[in-house]
Amino acid sequence: MAIVEYLNPARAPYTDQDRALIGAGHARQARARFAGRSDYRPTPVHTVRGLAGTAAVHIKDESLRMGLGSFKALGGAYAVRLMADREPEGPPFVCASAGNHGISVAAGAAEAGVPCVIYLSEDVPSAFERRLRALGAEVRRSGRHYDDSMAAALRAAEEHGWRLVSDSSWEGYTAVPLDVMRGYTVLFDELSDPGALRFSAEPAEPQTIGGSDHGPVNGPAGALEAPTHVFVQAGVGGLAAAAAAYVRDRWGERPKVVVVEPEGAPCLLESARAGKPVRVTGGHTTLGRLDCLEPSLLAHRLLSHLADLYMTITDEQADAAVRLLSGHGVALSPCGAAGAAGLLELGDASRDALGVGDRSHVLLVGTEGPVEPK
Repeated sequence: MAIVEYLNPARAPYTDQDRALIGAGHARQARARFAGRSDYRPTPVHTVRGLAGTAAVHIKDESLRMGLGSFKALGGAYAVRLMADREPEGPPFVCASAGNHGISVAAGAAEAGVPCVIYLSEDVPSAFERRLRALGAEVRRSGRHYDDSMAAALRAAEEHGWRLVSDSSWEGYTAVPLDVMRGYTVLFDELSDPGALRFSAEPAEPQTIGGSDHGPVNGPAGALEAPTHVFVQAGVGGLAAAAAAYVRDRWGERPKVVVVEPEGAPCLLESARAGKPVRVTGGHTTLGRLDCLEPSLLAHRLLSHLADLYMTITDEQADAAVRLLSGHGVALSPCGAAGAAGLLELGDASRDALGVGDRSHVLLVGTEGPVEPK
């Protein structure tokens, strides 16, 4: 399967309808729910100057997020707590997971004092199963791939009346995954904290973002307050859509958003091409938590007009990005480094189209730390 870069011809502005779904306001609401927790604190940002021919790359490191080791800690747990608030004595929670989403759901369920059942496929490392059991979750193995475990979780929810917590969405099931996505926006909102990050210390002429009313690109000291580019990895697309919506709401239309997928599972790219959600035929990939063959409906609808470019990477390119970032003191898994791999492997034509160069400040999300082998 060839590496693909697809410049989105359907790119269109962020709208009030988008903002009603997900944006900076929802990020602040979600963050307020986490703020009182003793294990909550903003994650660090690592800056690497000159990487991939840019002025700098800024990596939001989620590897220590709330003791769970992944950005997913912000999504499933947030949705579970909202559901538990509405129905404290409700039935157990259930989900399928490639690892991190299940850990988040289990942590949220434990905090709420509600049982949960997590379905894992056979290819999920046993390290995740051990962590889930330590959180009090019942773990069930089902099928060879994520889709098999998802089907099992759906059957269990229907048969037993359990509350399904999926990070994907489809017709008739959008409210819970939307809350999961809103939880993810917390990590981007942390960039607004005083002293959290300056995307540039170079003087620049004041400009407005895309003619919007979102304020100046440059702060009082002349420092660029917005990234020029955001590269974000995707499985079903929840994080990528959360990133795109938050970026557009806070910084307007000028930052370029790039969605990076494994070459063996380009469901968002192919859905963008088709103009509707499509299921792809999977190829082999070791990027297990990005190995998704069908996009989240909500994620596709948002990214189909908010993303500037979709691209794929190989497993080997993700591994190479891990090694390179490790040399800069940033320890991530191949899935966690997939966005960086996209930047490193971006072709010349796409670099030109997106304006990636030596004045670019690129925001990446290091979604998870190194994962123990099976």
